[in-house]
Amino acid sequence: MSATIPYEYKYLRAKKRFPHVWCPGCGIGIVMGSIIRAVDAMGWEKDDIVMVSGIGCTSRMPVYVDFNTLHATHGRGLAFGTGVKMANPDLNVMAVMGDGDSLAIGGNHIIHAARRNIDITAVIVNNNNYGMTGGQFSPTTPPGAKTSTTPYGMIEPGFDVCRLMDGAGASFVARGTVYHVTELDNMILKAFMKKGFSVVEALAPCPTNFGRANRLGGPVEMMKLLKDNTINISQLKTMKPDETKDKIVRGIFVDRDSISYGDRYLALCEKAKKTAEAKK
Repeated sequence: MSATIPYEYKYLRAKKRFPHVWCPGCGIGIVMGSIIRAVDAMGWEKDDIVMVSGIGCTSRMPVYVDFNTLHATHGRGLAFGTGVKMANPDLNVMAVMGDGDSLAIGGNHIIHAARRNIDITAVIVNNNNYGMTGGQFSPTTPPGAKTSTTPYGMIEPGFDVCRLMDGAGASFVARGTVYHVTELDNMILKAFMKKGFSVVEALAPCPTNFGRANRLGGPVEMMKLLKDNTINISQLKTMKPDETKDKIVRGIFVDRDSISYGDRYLALCEKAKKTAEAKK
């Protein structure tokens, strides 16, 4: 009897050379696994999925998955994804981005994608630096952290991705980590199920650049930091303020029903059509 092929393999490009290009201990591969499991749970056909990326470590993900994929320019994943979704609303579009790609050069695009409530899922892998180009600081680098461009420590405050997306109008906003994989799987699944703009921030280690620069140890130690320094939103009710100090909160922060840009656009087209017919 032939061995049973794990279901994940049907979503990977069979002829792509593995192992992948990501460094040992990088969390991007774990996020890719969560996306694949969520896709499988949705029961989507591969031809009905489009994964878009920009530039950076996370942007290599479309190379490995057997979906329709689009590798765009730096920070422009959501702009290209918006075009795809508007051209064919039946496609399930997701954009995978790093913190620098999505919030620095792509910052304007993500704010307005959330404001429009375009029906796209954005998965942001946040490792607190530009990992691919040498470990420069990003919009989520914590104050005081050392990077190749902040050798004496970061002096700028960082973005809270989830608060930013909530304020901009996204329908679904959540934060998970690559240590808490089951939580992350469920968050991405719920993001796929939500109509409108959905954002999942996945905290992930970058041992090669960020971890080394800040003496955080290797992959195991950095994963332990994700375990010890984060708490689930459900724990807040039973914890004292001093117990939650300096902790990062995981969980679903926004889950609201709001008409998507695509639905508003179709309604506008119908209105314009009736107006034109009435003038004949």
